[in-house]
Amino acid sequence: MNPVIELQDVCRTYRIGDNTVQALRGVSLSVEQGEFIAIMGASGSGKSSMLHILGLLDSPDSGQYRILGKNVDTLSEDERAGVRNSLAGFVFQQFHLLRRMNVLDNVRLPHIYSGMKGDFRRDAEERLRLVGLEHRISHTPGQLSGGEQQRVAIARALVRNPLVIFADEPTGNLDTKNSYEIMMLLRGLNEQGKTIIMVTHEPDIAAYAGRVITMRDGLIVSDERKEGPRYAEALREELPSVLRSADKDIIWGTGRISGFIFQAVQSILANKVRSLLSVLGILVGVASVIAMISLGEGAKAAMQEQLKSMGSNLLSVRGGSAKIRGSALGAGAVTRFTMKDVEAIAELRSLVKRTSGVINGSGQAVYANRNWSTNIEGVGYEYGFIRSAIPSAGRWFTPEEVRRREKVAIIGVTLVKELFGSSNPIGKTIKINRINFTVIGIAPAKGFSGPRDEDDLVMIPVTTAMYRVLGKDYLSGIFVEAARPEQMEEVKSVISELIRKRHRLHGEDDSFNIRDMTEMQKMLSSTTETMSMLLGSIAAISLLVGGIGIMNIMLVSVTERTREIGLRKAIGARNDDIMLQFLVESVGMTLIGGLFGIATGIGVSLMLSFVAGWAVKTSLFSVVLATLFSVVTGLFFGLWPARKAANLKPVDALRYE
Repeated sequence: MNPVIELQDVCRTYRIGDNTVQALRGVSLSVEQGEFIAIMGASGSGKSSMLHILGLLDSPDSGQYRILGKNVDTLSEDERAGVRNSLAGFVFQQFHLLRRMNVLDNVRLPHIYSGMKGDFRRDAEERLRLVGLEHRISHTPGQLSGGEQQRVAIARALVRNPLVIFADEPTGNLDTKNSYEIMMLLRGLNEQGKTIIMVTHEPDIAAYAGRVITMRDGLIVSDERKEGPRYAEALREELPSVLRSADKDIIWGTGRISGFIFQAVQSILANKVRSLLSVLGILVGVASVIAMISLGEGAKAAMQEQLKSMGSNLLSVRGGSAKIRGSALGAGAVTRFTMKDVEAIAELRSLVKRTSGVINGSGQAVYANRNWSTNIEGVGYEYGFIRSAIPSAGRWFTPEEVRRREKVAIIGVTLVKELFGSSNPIGKTIKINRINFTVIGIAPAKGFSGPRDEDDLVMIPVTTAMYRVLGKDYLSGIFVEAARPEQMEEVKSVISELIRKRHRLHGEDDSFNIRDMTEMQKMLSSTTETMSMLLGSIAAISLLVGGIGIMNIMLVSVTERTREIGLRKAIGARNDDIMLQFLVESVGMTLIGGLFGIATGIGVSLMLSFVAGWAVKTSLFSVVLATLFSVVTGLFFGLWPARKAANLKPVDALRYE
């Protein structure tokens, strides 16, 4: 029968500082199924080094190591992990139980890396029953005695039904009674056909073995066989299937991911304060992103509403700046529009829907013992529809009132407050530049446009303003509403040609200009987008700081959990498994911070809207962006710690102090 394990002229050299230590010097060994081997020797004899090589936790510098006839040197790192998971069970002197998990979860831990689906609770319970701990199934390692912890470690080693059990000083931390119980347990497993290779420095412990190998200075100096191996079952020639199970694609089709998520939650909850501080950094960053984008979107929406109130297909015709002998004259200094220009433009029925002349000025409004300097706007009948200025209370001018130059007025809410306080102004008489006007309506609130208060005004018929109040025979400008938005350019071209013809202007004369709201909308949109980008960038910096905090925490976690990483690799975890485990934890913390940050950001936005009166708008885009940012932050800043953890060698990680 072929041996289970063969070593041939194996050498292993370590470098400790400037010194070179030859741990193994050409060791050869053959192990058959069913043997119970004790490897003895003084400290530094090489017994632990040989056990680590036999258990695939370390690699020899030279020589050959074969398992079931397969040369281990030809196996990849992932294939070695598959062999450790399926064919080897490890029992350590330090137990290496994960204290945040209960006994059951510790025992079934190797199944996460097996590539098999299921929770395997029944398998774990059966192994715990075998070692007499079925009544401690929900306890944590901290609630168990040393002997009970070692039994849990043995149950974990058995849960994958391994071919060989490797025990490194299994009784080193136990008293005599517990040592006896553990050794009787190992002997019972050997009698059932398990191959056991144990390292010990105690002769009375080695006496339980059927074969005792003594080492000194990296060499086997004696090999005594007291009894032959027990063959309770046929040798399993399953190494090829184990190697196939090490394929990288199995990670997505098995229970690995769900296992990693479950353990990530346990790890996060095990360090609540540290995890909370990490999550807090991401929370602040994501909340800032949400709040800043909401403010930017709110400002943008408010400006769009303001533009909408002006009319989406609105044109403003104003006197421009003419140049005479290189000197620019003021607006309207050359081209002055009259009511006849308004009538001429209105006759373009197929292109123009509405027109209104406008004249601007300033004056003193007086009511009783109150007076206020305000803006005067003389407007035509159709102005109210063009600029969405129909009063919220009261009524708009009639065409007859405009034609007859009636002394009627519509006042803004600021003027209402200053002249009338809380009383109703409609029907009351006010003086504008010492002329009596009857208030017939209150203009809808418009707010501020830059430094100007759009509600601090009084609107009167344009004819009244020209001939009774301001004493002008020309208009400040003309508002034109195009019939359809898509005709804007054509309307501008036709009106421009009409004005040039009526005022006998030369082709290059720039004494007037025609602007549409799309130009203003583009300008305002560009400004708000720039502000949104600026605010978002500031918020992203806080998210970056939070990400760096996550990376720091994960690096500390890798250092603190070095032995845990060694254990996971010993029971079959591959590099990708370890890396994914830490990435899941990192992304988990950032995602939790992101979700709470979204809620906080929306809350802050609503508070700003309620308290400060700012316009805010929380969009689905900002929520998705913040969530995506938090996940990407977790991936990016968790990648380095995860790679650092994955690249640790099993034997080095287990020895970490």
